[in-house]
Formats: sequence, structure tokens, C-alpha cells
Amino acid sequence: MAKGARENIKMKSTESAECYWTSKNRRTSTQRLELKKYDKTLRRHVIFKEAK
Repeated sequence: MAKGARENIKMKSTESAECYWTSKNRRTSTQRLELKKYDKTLRRHVIFKEAK
């Protein structure tokens, strides 16, 4: 059975315990994702990094 190109990843906040799930394409983006997103606990935008 063939695997799909997309995989679910967990994004973790750098400043709090907040995290959320998203998906990325394994074939096109091999590096770890780093996005600036809204943190609900801090109520401001912070950097979220891809966690294992």
C-alpha cells in the first residue's frame, strides 16, 4: 500500500504549552516548519515550531 505525500505534524509554541496539529507535504518540504501563529493562552502571535 502506497503512503501519501501529506503527513500530520504537531506544532508547539516556543513561549507556552500551546500546540496544534497541521499537515505538510513530505516530498516538497523536508525541513522543520516554523510559523508565526496566534497563541490562545498568551493572546498574541508567537513562533510555533514543528515538534516530533
